[in-house]
Amino acid sequence: MHSAKPRPWKKAGRHGMLAATTAVLTALTALVVSATAVAQAAHEDARQRPRAAEGPVWTGAWGTAVQRPIEGSEDWGPNWSRQGFADQSVRQVVRVATGGSTLRIRLSNAYGTTPLRITGATVGRSAGDAQVWPGTARTLTFGDHEGTTVAPGRDIVSDAADLNTSPLEKLTVTLYVADPTGPATFHRFTTATSYRASGRHLTDSGGDAFKESTNAWYFLSGVEVSGAASPRRGTVVAFGDSLIDGTGATPGADNRFTDKLAERLVAARRPLDVVNAGIGGNRILNGSPCYGDKATDRFQRDALDRPGVRSVIIHLGANDIGAPETGDPCMGSAPRVTARQLIDAHKQLIRAAHARGVTAVGATILPMKGALFPLYSERGERVRTAVNHWIRTSGAYDAVLDVDRALANPADAALPRPGYVFQDGLHPNEAGFHAIASAVDLNAL
Repeated sequence: MHSAKPRPWKKAGRHGMLAATTAVLTALTALVVSATAVAQAAHEDARQRPRAAEGPVWTGAWGTAVQRPIEGSEDWGPNWSRQGFADQSVRQVVRVATGGSTLRIRLSNAYGTTPLRITGATVGRSAGDAQVWPGTARTLTFGDHEGTTVAPGRDIVSDAADLNTSPLEKLTVTLYVADPTGPATFHRFTTATSYRASGRHLTDSGGDAFKESTNAWYFLSGVEVSGAASPRRGTVVAFGDSLIDGTGATPGADNRFTDKLAERLVAARRPLDVVNAGIGGNRILNGSPCYGDKATDRFQRDALDRPGVRSVIIHLGANDIGAPETGDPCMGSAPRVTARQLIDAHKQLIRAAHARGVTAVGATILPMKGALFPLYSERGERVRTAVNHWIRTSGAYDAVLDVDRALANPADAALPRPGYVFQDGLHPNEAGFHAIASAVDLNAL
């Protein structure tokens, strides 16, 4: 910047200087009197106005990303999304990251084509499987009504319910739908079990009526809590593909990356909730029928619109690189991609996060060479290496989670460490997820 040229000042005589000084003092006095009067009037006005009540601070204690209805498969298991529900109760088990004194649920009809009518809903403490601890079930309301209707393409939150929850405890959310829902917005792959019963069983503490089960979540996209003591409370969203979603984790054991991260945060007494917004098979550049909308399209809904979001961890690019090799018809369009295309898409996510004041943490792409199904190619490895180098060194992300180095085999960095990999040769196992969570800099969140 160029500094302005000093302005030449003309000498004034003694009387001129006194006159000028008197005028300046008079003007300053008038300004002070005026400012004081304005401040006093504003203070009096504020005193007389009723003070607006401060609302509760909500954070996302649990969450999932939603997808279009799709048939089940041998790899992903059966699900009820295509047929939907009618005169049935759906009981879903979730684990919250932190506790609070009140909670609410979020329901999604993002991919519904007709209004979704929920006849009733309850939440209670899980007693294992489809059971609820007796006396803990709370009826959820929506605008003081037991039922609600969610328009196509929209979501809705329940009213706050009084239920004290502890960090890392499991809850059951039960929905009853009397009328046919049509195809159901859902999350395809989970490491938890959901249950279904015929008829209305909202307050059953036992699980005998819930004779059917599946590893998917339906309509439920969030559990949000309030009432924690810390004013610094916030939400961390893990956003991405199957590594985030939890492929390779033991069903029912809560050992996904996000589960391990939540446990670290609780042990360190950090007032941060964790939401898992991963979708198995998800890509950053292209959507698909089975693996969700492309990440740049779903980022705001699944990550930035979560209550209290402070930071987002992003792991994406592996499926974009590997899709041309798999021949998976469920991928839809599977063009070969360049490092520049992937980097530009990552920059788009970073800009969106920063525009909302959210910290963006880039996760390097996991080692892909060991996959026991068609995924790896030498060309793809060059793209992965280039993207990882950019994530580590560009400074575009606010912080880096080096998934690649946390999982890499010391003898060949393109391969995963043998003890950290699931039986498919690609995804982390419990030890691998623990290694990734241990590599997170909690201060960066």
